[in-house]
Amino acid sequence: MGLILKHVVQTKAGTWHYRRRLPRDVAALVGKNEFKRLLGSTEREALRNYPKVNAEFERVVGDARRGDNSSSPAGATPLEVHRRAELRARELSAMTVHIGGRSLPGSDPDAIDVIRESFLSRRSDEAGEEVEGRAVAILSSGGMLSRPAPTIEDARKLYLEERVRGDINETAKTARLNRAMEHLAGASIGKDRALTSLTREDARNVRDHLERDRNVKKATVRRYINDLTALINLGMTEFGLRDAMSNPFQNLSIRGVDAAATAARDERKPVPEAMIAPLRKRISAHAGEDLWRIWRIVEGSGCRLGEVTGLLLPDVVLDNAVPHINLVPHPHRRLKTAGSVRLVPLIGDALKAAQEAVKAAGKGPALFSSYGRLRGADTASASLMKHVRAITDDPKIVVHSLRHRMEDRLTLAGVSEFDRNLILGHSSGGMSERYGGLDARLKVAERGLKAALGVAGKRR
Repeated sequence: MGLILKHVVQTKAGTWHYRRRLPRDVAALVGKNEFKRLLGSTEREALRNYPKVNAEFERVVGDARRGDNSSSPAGATPLEVHRRAELRARELSAMTVHIGGRSLPGSDPDAIDVIRESFLSRRSDEAGEEVEGRAVAILSSGGMLSRPAPTIEDARKLYLEERVRGDINETAKTARLNRAMEHLAGASIGKDRALTSLTREDARNVRDHLERDRNVKKATVRRYINDLTALINLGMTEFGLRDAMSNPFQNLSIRGVDAAATAARDERKPVPEAMIAPLRKRISAHAGEDLWRIWRIVEGSGCRLGEVTGLLLPDVVLDNAVPHINLVPHPHRRLKTAGSVRLVPLIGDALKAAQEAVKAAGKGPALFSSYGRLRGADTASASLMKHVRAITDDPKIVVHSLRHRMEDRLTLAGVSEFDRNLILGHSSGGMSERYGGLDARLKVAERGLKAALGVAGKRR
């Protein structure tokens, strides 16, 4: 035989095929043992198509090992199979098929018959043949075979690709979306349901399943319903279904959710003044130096814990008339809202802690090397909470309670709501509507913090 390529065989019908066993670990993931593709009806066609098919094999193996089984037909939805089949049908159509003394394009009816017979002669029940079989069907129908309807699973995969993949919180957001899918299943809504078949009754069933069967809090029910609303909205838009359906999860009522939201605000409370000294003593004596500095900056600035742990050295400005930290998003730490981007003055012990941290950080780049990374704030919170629980077992007092304490200080000092929002980052981000420049905003924030710390000092 003239053609010598690995994993290539010639059938009795004279066609050439790529056949290669999948690694054992990949076979278990994709649900088949062998990867097979038609290369062509001549050696020349097989040589031309071999690199592309071999690359497809490598892609299937790589995707499976990364946990993305969507590239394998075993993990693909009917719509995904059809899309791949459309690509494969174009490849088959571009082939040259030799019949007797004739050379015909793959789109010729006689050539299509040969391609179909070749496929049927080796047809099996393996998942890998599904794309090839549908490609042959598309070719035979002249491209008129209709696409399957997009399903909930198609919408989930699209949402992961468009809204989650590459996000700083990709792991957590993926897990949350998967939990939402589990709740759909709990309400007897399978992931293979067509999007257009979803009804308002389905949405109510999901809500009732969460409330009645899972005993989920009202606010959490609202979050899951919001997640599903966003998922379906994206699917409706990207799959062109806006005229064919409405989103059944949109504006779904949840009885008592507003009252629950009010109660949720009472789940945390400020650190009592009498508890500050014992907490400082405990953390300074038993926590690491970085944690002790982080605590002091949070206590003296009202910043969120994650805002402080994610600081880089350039974010700490000590040579300004008003020393401050510049809170901006970073790849390892995003900010909660647009209003969270702000300048926060450093005053008193918070300033001393920042100066110590800058000196200890050396060349950086992170101000706190142990925590200036993805999910670093979670690690810092867990460590600090051990010390908080050594002082109090009140579940409403946590590290974030320092922020509530600062808000109380600002209120007691007579700082306006707008200025409090400027300091704490609660605002919408429209600071320029009142204060035109960074210096003006920084001075306003400094004035408010000094007033708050002065009130706190008198109370001690």
